[in-house]
Amino acid sequence: MRRPPRALALVLAPALAALALAGCASTVQESPIPHNLLEALVEAPFPVYWLGRSFHGLAVSEARRDPSHAYTVQYGGCSEGGEGGCVPPLRLVTSPDNSFLPGGQAPERATRIRGVRALLAQGGRTVIIATGPVVLDVYARNAATAAAAAATAVPINAVAWPHAPLPPALPPTAFATTPLPSQVPSPLRELR
Repeated sequence: MRRPPRALALVLAPALAALALAGCASTVQESPIPHNLLEALVEAPFPVYWLGRSFHGLAVSEARRDPSHAYTVQYGGCSEGGEGGCVPPLRLVTSPDNSFLPGGQAPERATRIRGVRALLAQGGRTVIIATGPVVLDVYARNAATAAAAAATAVPINAVAWPHAPLPPALPPTAFATTPLPSQVPSPLRELR
């Protein structure tokens, strides 16, 4: 016996609605990032650190360059935060300004990681490493993940091995004293 199209639609409508809502069940959507975002990291004029396409079950969820020319590679979706705020499980920031070590007044502890001096802050959840011409900052939800990431991070745009010694920090670039192009005012011209 054939059902009329209207009866079939009434039967299928709730099932299709359930499938559609299942796709919206989580506000944390993890999907692969486009290759062109990773290509930008490869073309950077300085080493940009990352942990591969995934690390401890967390996939790369974002890769971007900010106005200060630092590169951020984020692993996993936002675990906390609200509108406009995101606290990822793991984030690596590579800054070309090796004259600035973040931390400010936060309590920190000096240590050695992979042969170079490093600072631990926030109970080990933040690791700051000056290496070569850059500063690598590791921000993680727990100290064990931060330590594992600091031990295995490698530049995406250079040949390197996890756990291998890191290059010692180069003398400060004093990049912090050089204004960004967006901070330089346009030259004055005579009005006519």
